[in-house]
Amino acid sequence: MRRPHRRRGLHRLAAALAAATAAVLLTTGPGSAQPPPRPVDDTVTVDFSADLGAPQHRASGILYGITEDGSQPPDEFLTGIGFRYERAGGAQLAPGGWVAGGYERRWDSTLAQYRRTVDLGGTFTMLPHDLWGADGSAIPRFPGDNGDWTEYDAFLDRLISDVRAAGINPEWDIWNEPDLSIFWNRSQEQYLRMWDRTYSRIRAELPHAVIVGPSSANEPARGNGWWNTYLDHVAAAGTVPDILSWHEIGGSPHGQDPVASKAALQDMAAARGIAADDFQVNEYAWPEQQNPGNSGWFIARLEHADVDGLRANWGSGSGLHDNMASLVTRSGGVYRPLGDWQLYHAYAGMTGTRAAVTPGAGLDGYATGDDDAHRAAVLLGTKGATGTMTVDLTGLDAVTGLVRDGAVRAVVERVPWNNGGVVDGPEAVSDELLAVADGAAPVTIPWTDHHDAYTVTLLPPDAPSR
Repeated sequence: MRRPHRRRGLHRLAAALAAATAAVLLTTGPGSAQPPPRPVDDTVTVDFSADLGAPQHRASGILYGITEDGSQPPDEFLTGIGFRYERAGGAQLAPGGWVAGGYERRWDSTLAQYRRTVDLGGTFTMLPHDLWGADGSAIPRFPGDNGDWTEYDAFLDRLISDVRAAGINPEWDIWNEPDLSIFWNRSQEQYLRMWDRTYSRIRAELPHAVIVGPSSANEPARGNGWWNTYLDHVAAAGTVPDILSWHEIGGSPHGQDPVASKAALQDMAAARGIAADDFQVNEYAWPEQQNPGNSGWFIARLEHADVDGLRANWGSGSGLHDNMASLVTRSGGVYRPLGDWQLYHAYAGMTGTRAAVTPGAGLDGYATGDDDAHRAAVLLGTKGATGTMTVDLTGLDAVTGLVRDGAVRAVVERVPWNNGGVVDGPEAVSDELLAVADGAAPVTIPWTDHHDAYTVTLLPPDAPSR
């Protein structure tokens, strides 16, 4: 009987649900029927006088989402989101990786997707575990079984040789979600031996390579035994990755908040003498959270944390290798944007310098001010909230030429979810002149559907219609 592919996320969900407490399941578990959110008024404050540096588009990365041969989706859909990161390694391409005699197909796809990513100015993170075959399906062997490393050493020989022959320099994300048995069905001790072995080979043979890890399914937390053991080990062994990484999927104990997770990890690392400077959330958002409203919240939190982020991909089979992690859809060979793509497109178009944003209880945002364009912009998202949302705009005088005769023009647009369907662009909500007093003015948004996101574009009063 043919066993159908199951989505990476469904494997992860089953394990996460088994490990989570009942209280967490009731509040954060996806898929259960939830009542519509009760409207709660909320406020964010934006300070355009605070210069936080040039935009980095930190949230514009994806897990897989490019076709097997690297040719699709068309360039404009990737460049249109300020594409920064791709993370892949041939998952779900049959036969199943090294352990099933299918390494070549997965390597060919990895190389094609690497080249497409680099051609578009992005950084590619390679997933050796998928090339091995540990992509969430049951596999017969893991590295180091019964103390025998012969096969794994041969795998590394081949992979390192192929990387060298191709003349490429990917980031090496050694093993995905090793704290879940669906990806690492052996002891943590065996994983750490594998980690050290791989780390040493990369450092010796590819000294300029960037190593990423541990890419855990669970957020780093002081009470997490797996994380404490990992950090103790890599600190003692001298095998600390260049980039510390984790996933914001399960939401315990930090509620999928990259700001809180990073703060906890920095404290944990410092306690062990680890200098932690670079971080990556290389999977974020449940399927139910891949809508403009939630995506806006994740963008804001990743930007607040100064952490690079890649959208999780919940596709299966060919669906995993297409559609940019549910940013676009394809029908009859034609790609069309979804609401999330329109939001990331707006995000990519925010220029100048980053402004400071103080979040509300469930409302958050990302903002920029551009002196040269005499323009400012705010992107807003919520983590499931609705209500009357107020954006307190301050420091407006700091953006050159924006305020004239005591007024600024505010254009509010809604980025609709449209039930996950095609969205050709944002929808106009309001276009009005705001009176500015002491560099400040408020904008009020009636937020009725938590799946939607909103943008506010600020222009001089006499700016032409958009």
